[in-house]
Amino acid sequence: MAKFYVQSGSVRFVIDMEDAERASCWFVHRAMEPIAHLYDDANVSYEQKEEMAMLEAILSLDDTIAISELGFDRDDADRVPTVETVRYWHQMMVALDRLEKLL
Repeated sequence: MAKFYVQSGSVRFVIDMEDAERASCWFVHRAMEPIAHLYDDANVSYEQKEEMAMLEAILSLDDTIAISELGFDRDDADRVPTVETVRYWHQMMVALDRLEKLL
């Protein structure tokens, strides 16, 4: 596994992961910890959960997530759109919830 330095806004994590895409998704998962409990609440719709995730991202992250194997604050870091990554994370959380309900 590679070591990735992933950052957006004031949030920074060093993440050991197979590739940059997985590192960015894990970064979002860690950054969404303040609202993660909502995904266990059956009274909150999937649409409301997505809205809360997007709001949390807007409040705590920049428009992009920077990913580098060389360190933080690198001009040459790869960048991915935060909104797309949060949406992808949300879809995975919904899929996991649905699978859990089937078991």
